[in-house]
Amino acid sequence: MRQEAEILELVKRTALDDSRISSAFLRGSRASGRIKRDVYQDYDIEYYVSDLAPYWDNISWLESVFGRTLIVQMPVIMDDPDITPERAERFTYLAIFSDGVRIDLSLVKNPFYDNGEPAILLVDKDGGHDSVYGDDSAYLPLPPSKAEFDRCCNEFWWCVNNLAKGIARGELPYAMNMLGIYIRPELDRMLGWLIGSMTDFSAGPGKLGRFMEKYLPDSMYKKYLKTFPQPSAGRMWTSCIEMCKLFSDAARITAKNLGLEYNSGWEDGIRIYIDMIRSIRS
Repeated sequence: MRQEAEILELVKRTALDDSRISSAFLRGSRASGRIKRDVYQDYDIEYYVSDLAPYWDNISWLESVFGRTLIVQMPVIMDDPDITPERAERFTYLAIFSDGVRIDLSLVKNPFYDNGEPAILLVDKDGGHDSVYGDDSAYLPLPPSKAEFDRCCNEFWWCVNNLAKGIARGELPYAMNMLGIYIRPELDRMLGWLIGSMTDFSAGPGKLGRFMEKYLPDSMYKKYLKTFPQPSAGRMWTSCIEMCKLFSDAARITAKNLGLEYNSGWEDGIRIYIDMIRSIRS
């Protein structure tokens, strides 16, 4: 597997040798000062150009520059098969190469846009760019408003009723999807606010909760792991109860830390309903 220095040198040399590329930036986790480097990180690269057409759906060009690919995804034309280079603002290749290196390469129409996320300048042919843009604050949770906090709590407790019915009916695929698609995002949102409230919003759970273990109290993290169920009714009931306990604890602490009010009536009502469902089932 090629090392970071080799990849970045290749990115720079390609930009310098191609007169159509005006600048190159490194984005993503490798541009972040907070995220520890490891061999699994991909390279988020942006080339700024005036014309996307030469690079559009052109895997031959991609492989001539970066090497043979194992798999490539082109989300721009996957999402909109009728889009053209003239109408698009960027074209992106998500590519894994034969040595295991992954590069997410975006060809972007000039000019450079500072979206607040970390970016490190690699090549600047025109001059005028800063060497570093943005910071990690773009990835951190923000304090919730009262309305956002209430919406999260209400949505969590409301959707638990559907989870309970799915388990009781033995409809495990439905229950698993209800838990993963509708309920877990609200739990993760609340845990993100909890981490923020404990760190003055200088830290967060990361993408898909990758830093939960780092920032949650150990007891809470262990409870969090118990919310991932095995596909059986008994274990799903256990996960449901654990998830409800964890959300309740996190919401109450977050509310206290941020000066908000937790509406325990929603929780009380759903707990009564869960008991009803379980008693009917038995």
